[in-house]
Amino acid sequence: MKILVGVKRVVDYAVKVRVGSHGVELKNVKMSLNPFCEIAVEEAVRLKENKGAGVSEIVALSIGPKQCQETLRTALAMGCDRGIHVQTDLRGDYMELQSDAVAKLFQKIIEEKEKDADLVLVGKQSIDSDCGHVGPMLAGYMSWPQATFAAKIDVEGNGLLVERETDQGTETIRIPKLPAVISCDLRLNEPRYATLPNIMKAKKKKIDTFQAEDFGIDLEPKNKVLEVFEPPARKEGIFVDDVNQLIDKLRNEAGVIP
Repeated sequence: MKILVGVKRVVDYAVKVRVGSHGVELKNVKMSLNPFCEIAVEEAVRLKENKGAGVSEIVALSIGPKQCQETLRTALAMGCDRGIHVQTDLRGDYMELQSDAVAKLFQKIIEEKEKDADLVLVGKQSIDSDCGHVGPMLAGYMSWPQATFAAKIDVEGNGLLVERETDQGTETIRIPKLPAVISCDLRLNEPRYATLPNIMKAKKKKIDTFQAEDFGIDLEPKNKVLEVFEPPARKEGIFVDDVNQLIDKLRNEAGVIP
């Protein structure tokens, strides 16, 4: 089994973002591997460590500027065998490069470069655009079965048994035969920290680079973002002396109780 795992470079989750007239400011901002993509990488590595899964290779795929090589090196240090970088200078936070184009680039990579890929793992969403579209779109374009919001993945014969998150709890889906696409949710695993020896080894692992424009895909956004703005500042709260004063303010000032 060969696993292709998507990794995206995003603003680090701990950074307090600054919003400008053209969206979130990306200059001089710490960037890192999208947390849900990190979970997908960890799951791919665990499947490879499980000898019964028969994983032969894990290939990490990232789409974005040249700095995505750093993100790929993180995935390689966690245990991926090699990387693929589809280079483009378009912003990947939905302002310029959107989910439809990303899914089509994934499709092209599979059809032209990684024809023997058996499983695609992606994060359920990225923390910049929060779309969650790439996995389902890719499955549709490839006509492959899919399981979204995966909380548990087990190998079962020639297929997979996937427990997925829903609004009502969880449900289990059986994929009888690969290839397939799975998007990974938060409860699937806890990603490992890359050790120093593995970080050093990752520097020697191969990364193939391709230009996004060479795949003949229309990268123009299908939706246009008209305005990006920060939410209004939260008003300062007050302390009350007792429950009666709290009820009085909720009834007479806030008007939230009759």
